[in-house]
Amino acid sequence: MQQRPRRNRKSAAIRSLVRETSLQVDHLIYPFFLVDSKNHKEEVSSLPGNYRWSIDMLLKELEECQKLGLKHFMLFPKIKEEHKDATGSFSYNENNYYLQAAKKIKQEFPDVNLISDVALDPYSIHGHDGIVDNGVILNDETVDVLVDMSIAQAEAGFDMIGPSDMMDGRVGAIRQGLDENGFSNTSILAYTAKYASAFYGPFRDALDSAPVDDPNIPKDKKTYQMDPANKSEALIEAEQDELEGADILMVKPALHYLDVIQTLKKNTNLPISAYHVSGECAMLIAACQKGWLDYETAMPETLLSIRRAGTDAIITYFAKDYAKMVADGKL
Repeated sequence: MQQRPRRNRKSAAIRSLVRETSLQVDHLIYPFFLVDSKNHKEEVSSLPGNYRWSIDMLLKELEECQKLGLKHFMLFPKIKEEHKDATGSFSYNENNYYLQAAKKIKQEFPDVNLISDVALDPYSIHGHDGIVDNGVILNDETVDVLVDMSIAQAEAGFDMIGPSDMMDGRVGAIRQGLDENGFSNTSILAYTAKYASAFYGPFRDALDSAPVDDPNIPKDKKTYQMDPANKSEALIEAEQDELEGADILMVKPALHYLDVIQTLKKNTNLPISAYHVSGECAMLIAACQKGWLDYETAMPETLLSIRRAGTDAIITYFAKDYAKMVADGKL
């Protein structure tokens, strides 16, 4: 027998020598849910171990995260009902606590990479990522608002703008708006292939951002988020985002779309990110709480699979736990 592949597995030292994929803490982006409050830390019941944070409490958490080597953070706002309207105008209001929080974070921790969320759903009365008119999501009118939102976020200090809306042409419009307002160095992390997935539930619970139950409002987001059956369509979106000035392309969700991640990786020179979404994380947490899986082996394997598929960056609610395991010498 000339080939015995087990020779390359016979010891931990040799396995580490020939290991094809590595996952470092630097590859991880940690998302947070932010609320307009003080001294507030409330666990999200459908996503155990994750919380809604007030900015004062989040600043303390960010300090702890940085000690573990985490430096990339993504913020998502939970907006009070009185600030919501049909066009999401509070998103670029200077009194928006989300923008004020970004300023405080960058003042306290200027070296972190702070990533925003650009979409109307947290700010809209209907829970959609775009303006709704007679049951139709208006594309171009929505893009105008997204540009205003992006400029306000850049002014607040966000290092990367994250348009998650899936409107056509929004990356190019945002890039132009940023450049014209002196923010040519502000990056765009484009949600390139964001699918109309069933795995966003805990996220929508955390932010109360699900579409409202109204016969005059679309019941889902399928007219702008991608069909889960499609892979080649992601190449169309990727080409468009790249030509319009995106700096990083994203696939969302991650685990259920590893083939899409690999396809984009093979067809672009831009970095690829993936969002390991709330429902994917919640399933693993639930199985581990039931004793069906071991968290400290299943969680790292899960993240490694996303990295192996071709990601340069992974947005995951497990970022801090993974960083702790690295710090403790368990990985």
